[in-house]
Amino acid sequence: MSGALWRETPLIRSTTLSNNINASVYLKLENLQPSYSFKYRGISHFIQKAKQAHGKDLHCVIASGGNAGLAAACAAHILQVRCTVYIPEGVTESTLALLKQENAEVAIVGRFYAEALEAAKQVVATDANAVMVPAYDNQLIWEGHSSMVVEIRDQLQKKPDAIFCSVGGGGLLGGIIVGCKEVGWDNVPIVTLETIGSDCFYRSITMNGDGFNKETKVLPPGVELVHDPEHKVDMAHFNGFSSRASGSLGASQPSAAVLKMALERPGGVHSYSVPDELSMESLVKFANDHKMLVELACSTTLVPAYYPTLFDRMVLPRAEDTRCVVFIVCGGFKVSISNAVEFQRIVYNAQREPGSGWEVICDDGEIFRVPK
Repeated sequence: MSGALWRETPLIRSTTLSNNINASVYLKLENLQPSYSFKYRGISHFIQKAKQAHGKDLHCVIASGGNAGLAAACAAHILQVRCTVYIPEGVTESTLALLKQENAEVAIVGRFYAEALEAAKQVVATDANAVMVPAYDNQLIWEGHSSMVVEIRDQLQKKPDAIFCSVGGGGLLGGIIVGCKEVGWDNVPIVTLETIGSDCFYRSITMNGDGFNKETKVLPPGVELVHDPEHKVDMAHFNGFSSRASGSLGASQPSAAVLKMALERPGGVHSYSVPDELSMESLVKFANDHKMLVELACSTTLVPAYYPTLFDRMVLPRAEDTRCVVFIVCGGFKVSISNAVEFQRIVYNAQREPGSGWEVICDDGEIFRVPK
């Protein structure tokens, strides 16, 4: 897109992962965006459009202590417009420092995200130049994210057998669906991954369409069934999270519009939920293999690249040629060396506990066991 703020990121072939799962594995390095994550694409696109409408007096407002907030701050800084990030109590000093480094104003409001969001909404309601920047549920956000698929087409110069991504609220997935439609890849399967305990998309997609849970609609404790009348879909609404990855993957419920798009696309969207320990192990292995540190929300995507039997379950082997797949390395700033050391210890201890393997939940209801 002309005048876009995001970077065209590299698409690299990983020899290590290709050998590991007997496929041609390509990594789309969205961790190299200015705000360290893919979110910069869609959010910078949204803010550019908002500036066109409001001019230099635009005031960007967002409620987010995560990657969406940093993406908004970075984009607003470059466009020289005001940005206020609303965050609940408990935000780390390192996060505050990153936001202030991008000239963002930071308002710490309440103990919970809902309180910070309400304060942000009040500002937008009273300031004619204030615009609420959405984290994931907006057509302009998906349009911005879709640019990565256009880049993948130009860089790969062939149609992949599958695209792998993590999913929380569904912004990245929405962008990939829109991008695939734009480049003629509607029939390319998309494989989404979440962590158990923050898997609102998995729980939602299995209750709709041909999902195995569409009749009984059984949900875990603390998860409520909600219906979206506009898009005619049932969704799982999480009141809390038990996953360590919930800081980035922990949307209370997915975008109803993205869920509807996923259910209707010809190539399908196949959803899997993995235990935290697999995401932690993949994070450590990816750092060792590729010298890149990514957060848990990102390493969740990479789990199949480290477990050949799981990958074969997701993308069936073929005798005639090598499978070609793309993993979206979505990035994220919520990670540190100390996190990686902690995760390594957690995985080490978990591997020595009784039990034959990790349980991965598949969207057809199967529990797939991955050996420890």
